[in-house]
Amino acid sequence: MKTFSLALRNLLRNRRRSLATLIAMIIGASSILLFGGYSRNITYGLQTGFVQRSGHLQIQHKDFFLYGYGNPAAYGIADYQRIIDILKQDPVLKPMLTVVTPTLQLSGIAGNFAAGVSRTVVGSGVVVGDQNEMRKWNDYDFPLYPKPLALTGTNQDTAVIGVGVARVLELCGPLKIANCPQSPKKREASEQRAPDDIAALSALEKTDQASSNDTRIEMLAANVHGAPNVVGLIVAKAEPQGMKEFDDMYIGLHLAQAQQLIYGKATPQATAIVLQLQHTGQIPAAGARLQELLNTTFKDQVLEIQDFATLNPLYGQSIAMFGAIFSFIALLIGAIVLFTVGNTMSMAVVERTVEIGTLRAIGLRRGGIRRLFICEGFLLGLIGAVVGVLISLLLSVVVNHSGLTWTPPGWVTPVPLTVHVWGENGLMLGSALGLLLVAVLSAWWPANRAARMMIVDALRHV
Repeated sequence: MKTFSLALRNLLRNRRRSLATLIAMIIGASSILLFGGYSRNITYGLQTGFVQRSGHLQIQHKDFFLYGYGNPAAYGIADYQRIIDILKQDPVLKPMLTVVTPTLQLSGIAGNFAAGVSRTVVGSGVVVGDQNEMRKWNDYDFPLYPKPLALTGTNQDTAVIGVGVARVLELCGPLKIANCPQSPKKREASEQRAPDDIAALSALEKTDQASSNDTRIEMLAANVHGAPNVVGLIVAKAEPQGMKEFDDMYIGLHLAQAQQLIYGKATPQATAIVLQLQHTGQIPAAGARLQELLNTTFKDQVLEIQDFATLNPLYGQSIAMFGAIFSFIALLIGAIVLFTVGNTMSMAVVERTVEIGTLRAIGLRRGGIRRLFICEGFLLGLIGAVVGVLISLLLSVVVNHSGLTWTPPGWVTPVPLTVHVWGENGLMLGSALGLLLVAVLSAWWPANRAARMMIVDALRHV
């Protein structure tokens, strides 16, 4: 205790130098924590978005994730409703679940044959009420206000498409899409005319009411038997999807309409059963229980489990990128603190050389000298870490109430910018301990040099 008291008094002997060192350490600690809180915001924001759309876990036919998107009809889950009912009543899973819902992934060709245009599309059939319920998941209390799906309250033959699809299908005008220019070039007559087989199938679906609708399109897909099937759809809205590649191909349907397109009069199936949990931390327990059920109750079907991170590679890539940036910034700030504290301790050793010789002459051992200077570095690191944490907490509150917004990867609307420092105990403790360790290591070399001084040389130092 006496050593710490002496170390504190020595720091106060040169207040300006100690203060300059502390300011550098406080700025470093605050910078690390604020960027760490910002990266946590990105992590939680991405996770919230993906979980709202695709749930925490999905049960799929084995290998659907690798091959199914090219031929979804071949990877359907038979009797999916029975599986959903069992999952909802399972005593282990029931307390964890918020939503269990089927989805059907599909691909095909969407055409606005009145304008003579078409393009390939991919999308999904969903249960609208379940999807709206999934959008309410907000385990990290983000200031978000998700809107219901555009399919809410619409008829079965309604669809939602990406803005890129609307642009290609020349629906910008009827859908009143801003910044969606249409090509001024006139298409050749052969391009304006739909293929005979598609036109014949489309004619079977047309009604007098639909034919007069400017937002009507037809979608052609291969059914479960490999034969072409076509349905007429009324586009309710075109929505941007965040990524251009997806925006140029997306179409969303009611599940019943998608099943009719793919399975026709055959027994409808789903390509995935989506499970949304109350908390992300429940994924391991829920996954283990699901695997147990797949090995016993559902062993007659070849199924597998995928989590949201696997289904959305962008999540893991973004986390890894910001983790690397955080490590790089922490390394740079650590190096700055290392040289700052080391320089402060080295100057203190030079100025107090005679004092060191006197202490050694009256019996203080080398270890005592070394402990004295290391304690000074420790106190600098401790004060810098504590004050840095407090300042970062204050600045995070200022940022969170500043009204700043940003658009996360894969989002189309700005969200409030928040910095998660409060409650991130691991981040605060790790940053503080890291700064403290750097300060102690910075003081060790000068302290060791001071301890090795010869008494006679130190006493005659001028």
